[in-house]
Amino acid sequence: MNFGMKNFPQAFFSSHLWEKLRKMWTQLPYFPRAISLVWQASGKWTILWAVLLVAQGFLPGVGIFLTKTLVNRLVVALKTGGDSDEFRPILMVAALLFIVYSLIELFRCISTWLRAFQSEIVQNYIHALIHEKALSLDLSYFETPKYHDQLHRARSDAISRPIALLENLGSLGQTTITLITMAGVLACYSWWLPLILLINSIPAFVVVSYYTYKQHAWRIRNTANERRVLYYDWMLTLGSAAAEIRLFDLGKRFKDNFQKINEKLKQERLLFVKKQSFGELFAGISGIGITGLLLCWMGWNAFRGRATLGDLALFMQVFSQGQQLLRTFLSSASEILRNMLFLENLFDLLDLKPKIHDPQTPIEIFSQDISEIRFAEVNFRYPGSDRFALNNFNISIPGKKITAIVGENGAGKSTFLKLICRFYDPESGEVTIDKENLKSFSLKSLRSQITALFQEPVRYNETVADNIGFAANTEILSRMKIEEAAFAAGANIPISKLPKKYDEMLGKWFGGTELSGGEWQRLALARAFLRQASLIILDEPTSAMDSWAEADWMSKFRDLVSGKTALIITHRFTTALKADFIHVMVGGKVVESGNHNELVELNGLYSKSWKQQTGVFKNF
Repeated sequence: MNFGMKNFPQAFFSSHLWEKLRKMWTQLPYFPRAISLVWQASGKWTILWAVLLVAQGFLPGVGIFLTKTLVNRLVVALKTGGDSDEFRPILMVAALLFIVYSLIELFRCISTWLRAFQSEIVQNYIHALIHEKALSLDLSYFETPKYHDQLHRARSDAISRPIALLENLGSLGQTTITLITMAGVLACYSWWLPLILLINSIPAFVVVSYYTYKQHAWRIRNTANERRVLYYDWMLTLGSAAAEIRLFDLGKRFKDNFQKINEKLKQERLLFVKKQSFGELFAGISGIGITGLLLCWMGWNAFRGRATLGDLALFMQVFSQGQQLLRTFLSSASEILRNMLFLENLFDLLDLKPKIHDPQTPIEIFSQDISEIRFAEVNFRYPGSDRFALNNFNISIPGKKITAIVGENGAGKSTFLKLICRFYDPESGEVTIDKENLKSFSLKSLRSQITALFQEPVRYNETVADNIGFAANTEILSRMKIEEAAFAAGANIPISKLPKKYDEMLGKWFGGTELSGGEWQRLALARAFLRQASLIILDEPTSAMDSWAEADWMSKFRDLVSGKTALIITHRFTTALKADFIHVMVGGKVVESGNHNELVELNGLYSKSWKQQTGVFKNF
């Protein structure tokens, strides 16, 4: 019968072993970093944990010694038919034994609570580190599968690893103290007994270590598959996709894809468990055989009068517990190795560095009196793409005016917006505000002077007031300011129809009210207007509005942005014609510029599109 162990010895004791040892060596730097994480999160509790560890390490040895003493005194008392005076020391030893094992149980109870408490603290601390790192990284990271693989492994595997590593280290230390005590007891009977104890546990350690590496390599290879399983699970259960999945009858397809990939992962995981279990079975049977032979040897010594019954009881306890403890020791060592392997995922994520950062000596941010925003010979490609989103791009945006950018999908309009916000830096060329390169400003001060409505604004599952108020530069915000921003965006009308008005919880995640696409967009517009910024950027601000709402909003817009620089990216010419300047983009370049009348008279792309659009309505 093939239990998956046929090639195990050859596989382990081959050149791959040296590669595994090299890999183990490379993981060692993560060990002090992991312990440092635990210390930073829960320093004083770690001290208490260490004290309990030492106590729990010594007490089992004390208990075994007292057991031997108790048995020997009982034997003597029974042989002599001793009186009450002879039993009094026995009761003292029994009482001490009771106290020792009670302390063992007490310390075990305290340690269990302490581990749970530390685990919560450390996991919260690591969550905060991951969140802080995610917030510091550029948008380019979020557009690569490698980053999402790293994030998935850090979340699913690495968050609990530092505290697990500390537990393993504690188990290793506690077991070491106990093992040293028991090895000393065994050595009193024969010097080679501790060596037999050690050799007896090596096969199990070899098996566990081998499959630890195999499992880690498997997790690295299958991270994308695990994320795809989560993706199909989300698509089948989240409300945002429910309507389309039902309309196009995609449920069975996604469910089958989920089952197919999940079944593959399940079978491979079970195969690992099967192979490791049978390996440990063979190692365990060999250990039982050796233990049986040693017990026979000790029994023979007792029969020949070379050992007392107390010695026999002590030997049985020491060797049995010692064997178990040594396996625990080797298992803890293997788990330390496993945790360090997975901690690599966490520290790889935490070691990522943003490519966009503040200059060493940032200059003061521009004021509301912007004279010009200029793109000069800018070239830009998204990470992993060979296609230029902006190609030798040149444009001048005048201050205190409304500028519209129009063009077909993929022309580079939204990319232009992202570079102004400095979510990315151009490959070549420069972006300037009043002749100062954007790289000269600190990111925080630059973005504090920009407010934006993005093409796909976030729908926060919070109250109406929070949905608008999140854009404020300060947490102290009056309801009047929020209401003014809602009125400016035309959001006050749908808000007035809600039962709790500005205190209404929105979104379905927590049982709130769902809004229409246009109503969500008005809230996002209100959010953009709330921030008192020098530059207002609106990406498709009226795309989800009906024609009446658009006309109402456009009638207010010029007053709302008076004295500020406004930039509108739009497909709707009815929105663009209100701008002071219009730029037409094609293939990452500006091909036409002027106001509405000038572009219509130019008889170019803008004029053609305008005439086609208005012609449709004339002939309707």
